[in-house]
Amino acid sequence: MKRIFLSGYAALFFASLAYAQEGTPAPPPMEPQGPQRTGPWKSSPPAQEVVPVPVPIAPPKPNGPVQKSLVRITATSVDPDYKAPWNAGSLQRGVGAGFVINGNRIMTNAHVVANNRYITVERDGDPNKYPAQVQFIANDCDLALVTVPAKDFFKNMVPLKFGGIPALESTVSAYGYPIGGERMSVTTGIVSRVDFQLYTHSSVDQHLAIQISAQINPGNSGGPVMQDGKVVGVAFQGYSGDVAQGVAYMIPTPVMNRFLKDIGNGQYDEYPDLAITYAKLQNPAQRKYLGLEDDDRGVLVSSVVAAGPSDGILKSGDVLLSIDGHPIASDANVELDGERAQFEEVVERKFKGDSVKLNILRDKQPITATIKLFKPWPYSIQGHTYDVRPRYVLYGGLLFQPLSLDMLEAYRASDLRLRHFFEYFILEQIYLEHPDVIVLSNILPDPINSYLTPYKGAILDEVNGKKIRTLDELSEAFAQAPERLVIRMIGDGPPLVLDRNKVEAARERIKTRYNVLKEQNLEERSASRIATADEKN
Repeated sequence: MKRIFLSGYAALFFASLAYAQEGTPAPPPMEPQGPQRTGPWKSSPPAQEVVPVPVPIAPPKPNGPVQKSLVRITATSVDPDYKAPWNAGSLQRGVGAGFVINGNRIMTNAHVVANNRYITVERDGDPNKYPAQVQFIANDCDLALVTVPAKDFFKNMVPLKFGGIPALESTVSAYGYPIGGERMSVTTGIVSRVDFQLYTHSSVDQHLAIQISAQINPGNSGGPVMQDGKVVGVAFQGYSGDVAQGVAYMIPTPVMNRFLKDIGNGQYDEYPDLAITYAKLQNPAQRKYLGLEDDDRGVLVSSVVAAGPSDGILKSGDVLLSIDGHPIASDANVELDGERAQFEEVVERKFKGDSVKLNILRDKQPITATIKLFKPWPYSIQGHTYDVRPRYVLYGGLLFQPLSLDMLEAYRASDLRLRHFFEYFILEQIYLEHPDVIVLSNILPDPINSYLTPYKGAILDEVNGKKIRTLDELSEAFAQAPERLVIRMIGDGPPLVLDRNKVEAARERIKTRYNVLKEQNLEERSASRIATADEKN
């Protein structure tokens, strides 16, 4: 399920347990917006003072020789540089964990191996570091599979089996290498919540997650969380210490199993989505107005994304009564495998090309609908992207880039128009007119672009009277430019004007001064594939 941005792109409630970094420190996390610490408790009279009684945690059962299944992963990665996208980016090195599953594969978090250039894996009792490769990566659910080509690496390693969703208040144990330690660590806690949560690696996807009280720190990322000798989750994110103490999350086995099933055809197709927004129907007067029975069933469709699979099938004002035979309660939950879960979980367990059947009340009349599922593309700009080079066009020292979460965070943009285009890109269907919201993100100072600073951060509208919808169209407009380019931005104000002859004369000067190796990149290609292509050339 995708998260619709309504309250600001920087409002993150918790952060990924980014694996322990070595070398360049990561930037400090954004201030989370979450439950605030209350003021000091007022003292009661001594005779009435309540003394908290600690609740004992049941001792965990042994999980067996986990050392024979756990591995330590060291990844060297390169994070893209959105301010100078022609550069390779900043080098990072960090440590995470992983565990062996059937088929001589190692499961870990996507954020442990994202943007990687070189990965090594270590196993218990072996001093060697073995080069490894990423087989599959799912950034939308923060999971990845790694393999080690070295012969006999998996000899004597024990693949772990998966369990189910652990019961509330049951005990679990988390394994990993916190703070980059070289020896295995284990912490124990209880299961305190099973719910949908935002997966901060992508910052746009919400999936099932399990909250646990086990102490989890950077370096635990990708390690197994176990109960009764089986894996019940993968440690991946938690609240910062300023918001909550001892609160961490693990990816549960339904998400893990779905990932493994998705890659069964040799590729990962990502999560499909209904691409709708909805409202709960718990108000009696509202239910009566819509013609609903007093049975606490149904949710109201608020909007339908035009680029999604529900377009032309569902309408705003429809009431969803059931999904694939599961009655939808007025609080948007369904009974699934003996547990209550949000009805989107039914879609979560499906794959690209699968269908879902809905019973609907439209204009007080019952109808049925079948929707063939896929992932709507407009959601991509509202989430982080990995393993790709930023797209851009540089002309006359003016850097144009498509609007994205990564670009906004790189420039720490606060312009209200930019934020509106970002946050309402889907809800207001801005993508229909602007598949790429092209931003003049940066200016490389030169005499030919003097006094153009006020245009920085503006959104491109047209060039020489022609509407520009994509970055490819902008590149073509510059390539075919006449002697003078008149560039208009969205909003009031005079156009930006460039003299083509002067731009061409300054081209090599700007490239040399700012070490620009390439003036444009129009494709979101993997950085590793780019490097391979360059080597062949």
